[in-house]
Amino acid sequence: MSDVFIHPSAHVEPGSVVGSGTRIWHFCHVMAGAVIGPSCSLGQNVFVAAGAVIGSRVKIQNNVSVYDGVVLEDDVFCGPSCVFTNVKNPRAELSRKGFFVTTRVRRGATLGANSTIICGAELGRYALVGAGAVVSGSHPDYALLLGVPARQEGWVGRHGHRLRERDGDGNLLCPESRFRYREAADGTLACLDHPEELPLSSLAP
Repeated sequence: MSDVFIHPSAHVEPGSVVGSGTRIWHFCHVMAGAVIGPSCSLGQNVFVAAGAVIGSRVKIQNNVSVYDGVVLEDDVFCGPSCVFTNVKNPRAELSRKGFFVTTRVRRGATLGANSTIICGAELGRYALVGAGAVVSGSHPDYALLLGVPARQEGWVGRHGHRLRERDGDGNLLCPESRFRYREAADGTLACLDHPEELPLSSLAP
C-alpha cells in the first residue's frame, strides 16, 4: 500500500483492503473488512462499512456513507451527500443486522448530489441519477432517473449526455462522441459502436 494516500485525519482500520493508487481524504473512516479497489478517491467525511465492496476507479464525493450490503462496481461516481440505506424497516430498539438488503450500482453509473438510493435497488451500467432523486427498484443500463420517487425520463450515453438526437436509422446519438445507441423491444438500450466491457478511456472517438 505504499502508493495509497491516506490523510492523517482519516482512520483506516487494519483488516480493510485498499487498492493501489487510492486516495482517502480528511476525516474518512474505513472499517475492517471493507474492500476498496485501486485508483479510487474518497472525499472528505466518507464512511465505508465492513461489508461494503467498492470497485476500481470509483469516485465518492464528500459526506457519503457506504453501508454494509452496498456494492459499487468499477467507475461509479457518487455525488456529494448522496445516501445509501441497507434496512427496509429500521427500528432503534430492534437489531436488524441480519436483514441487510444488497444494493448494487453497476459499472460507470453516476449518483447525483443528495440523491437517495433505497436498499435493494439495482442501477444498470452508466445509469445517471439526478440530484435529489429517490431511487428504488431495478433500472436498466443508461437509464436517466429523475424525481421523487425517481422515474426513468430518458437515456444517457457512456459520456454522460442525455440522448435526444437520432440518425437516419432511428438510433440515438451521443452529442459528444457520436456513438450510436439502439433501443430494443424489451425496453433496454445498447451501444452499437463498442463492446460494453471496454473502459471509457478506450472509447475516444
